[in-house]
Amino acid sequence: MIKRQQSRQTRLAEGRESRNRLSRVDFGQVNPGKRNFDPMKVLRSAEKGRVRELLPLKYKRMSASPFAFFRGSVGLMAADLARLPSTGLTVQLCGDAHVQNLGSFSAPDGRTAFDINDFDETIPGPWEWDVKRMAASLALAGTESGHGQPQCAAAVTQFAISYCTLMETLAEEPVLAAARHQIHRPREAQAVSAALQQAEQANPADLLRKYTELNSKKQVQFKSDGLCLRREVGSRHKQVLGAIPLYRKSLPPERLHLFDFFEPKDVCFKVVGTGSVGLRAYVVLMEGNGAGDPLFLQIKQEVRSAYAPYLKASLCRHQGQRVVEGQRRIQPLSDLLLGWTRIADQDYLVRQLNDHKGSVNIGNLAGDGLRSLAEIAGELLARGHARSGDALAIKGYVGAPHKIVKAIVQYGLDYAAMVHADFETFQKSIAAGKIKIAPAA
Repeated sequence: MIKRQQSRQTRLAEGRESRNRLSRVDFGQVNPGKRNFDPMKVLRSAEKGRVRELLPLKYKRMSASPFAFFRGSVGLMAADLARLPSTGLTVQLCGDAHVQNLGSFSAPDGRTAFDINDFDETIPGPWEWDVKRMAASLALAGTESGHGQPQCAAAVTQFAISYCTLMETLAEEPVLAAARHQIHRPREAQAVSAALQQAEQANPADLLRKYTELNSKKQVQFKSDGLCLRREVGSRHKQVLGAIPLYRKSLPPERLHLFDFFEPKDVCFKVVGTGSVGLRAYVVLMEGNGAGDPLFLQIKQEVRSAYAPYLKASLCRHQGQRVVEGQRRIQPLSDLLLGWTRIADQDYLVRQLNDHKGSVNIGNLAGDGLRSLAEIAGELLARGHARSGDALAIKGYVGAPHKIVKAIVQYGLDYAAMVHADFETFQKSIAAGKIKIAPAA
């Protein structure tokens, strides 16, 4: 990571020298002809460790569109990024930087925040890997929301300018001021405003209505709706609750004090996301000050980051701990009850299944929605990278930003085109019966 105690001049020079590893001219190259792997084999390598009967559901969700395929195939892009030169300037990567991994949630002080909200793939790595994935996601989400190529290019351009501009600003700020930097304009973006409003209007009773019911004894318990939500009883119920004592040890004392007021009541298995489908995820219903004070605690399996095979990062002994520590490096505000545990021989992240949560709706990206979201996405990534890496070194690499802005746009559009081609291959594999998908509901 960063060599501390170096002078400003040395750190800026380090950034400029990293152009010898990846020139700004070559920064935007995708080079699909240099792929030395079968994309479908790389895609399916992520099946290891997952619940096999859920894989057809994962592939069904990925088959909805090129953007859905992109969301579920982070390992494929990791392989593409790793086959090309990098700057070598390390930050804590979000890892799965795309527009639908931005959202609103309740911060520890009760305010509603808008930020990156998925860190399953987080790992130390080259800063530009996050930037390139977000750029491609904007191009793909733009196409899905009805934008043409010029509008997609304009949005990616805005994203790149936003990232470079804030990075330069943070590089010149006092270190602690940069770490505390607040982004004050999120409500100006339609998609962000809608997500914030969704989060602010939500309350714990919404989750109670959505996921629970009264049993014959008038006690609250989880519903079962088949494959995606299943109440756990017997040995699995006990096994999940048995993981809570280890989780408690991961909490700092002041947060443990609050958590210990809650009593577990029921457990369910819940299918989550697109890329995460097939990983084990449980929800524990807990009560604090009675039935009107519910806490939904999510216990989500974590496996090795898709980027891990390509990076010389130290091996993580616990994948849930990797996610927690990575999230805390990137975010100024994180879940009050963020922690980790183990069930059997598998690692798990623990967090609140937040009632105060809102997501980016692709439908809200029409008109100016895509460009305004792109601007905020650039700021969020820049802040996270400045908190976890060296903003001065990145500034040194970027220099006058017009070259990098142009390269980011080129990469985003060209990689989106490659995703469309991979999606066609994926669809052909489904049609040929090589990849099984769940039947239509």
